[in-house]
Amino acid sequence: MHVKGLGCSSFITYFYFPKPKTMKHLFLLFITSFTLGNILFAQSGAQITFSEEKHSFGEIEEGPKVNHEFMFINTGTEPLVLSNVKASCGCTTPSWPKEPILPGEEGSIMVTYNTARRIGAFNKSITITSNSNETTKVLYISGKVNAVPEEETMPIKQPLMMAPTN
Repeated sequence: MHVKGLGCSSFITYFYFPKPKTMKHLFLLFITSFTLGNILFAQSGAQITFSEEKHSFGEIEEGPKVNHEFMFINTGTEPLVLSNVKASCGCTTPSWPKEPILPGEEGSIMVTYNTARRIGAFNKSITITSNSNETTKVLYISGKVNAVPEEETMPIKQPLMMAPTN
C-alpha cells in the first residue's frame, strides 16, 4: 500500500508507532494506564496463605479434645492482622495470634474440637476475618466420633432380704 507523500520510513513510523492525535486515542491511553495501575495496586497489602484449609481427624473416640494447627504465612507486603477468628459452634475453639504478622513471617491458628457427648460425623467451619486482600477466609475440620464401648457386666446375685434363717 502506498500513501502519497510518505516515504517508506515515514510509512512505518505512521502505522507502527502512531501518536495519539485524537481524543479517542487519549481516552484509551488513559483507561489502559488506569487499569494497569489498579491491577498493580491490588497486588500490595497483606495476604494470608495457608498450607492447608481442610483437616480430617478421621475416626476418633468420644471423650478427649482433639487439636489441629493450621499454619499460614503472610505472603503480602504489609503486616497481617487477624481481627477475629470464629468457629461455627461452641464445640470448636480457635486460638490465634493477636499481634501483627510481618510480611514473610509465619503464624498458626490452633483449633480444638471437644468430642464429649458428640457421637457421629461432624463438619465444622472456622471463619477468619483479617486485613488481607481476601478479608474473610474459611477453614474446615471434619471427622467421625465413635462411642466408647461400655463394659459388659454380669448381674450379681443379691441375697434375699426376707430369706428364712435356720
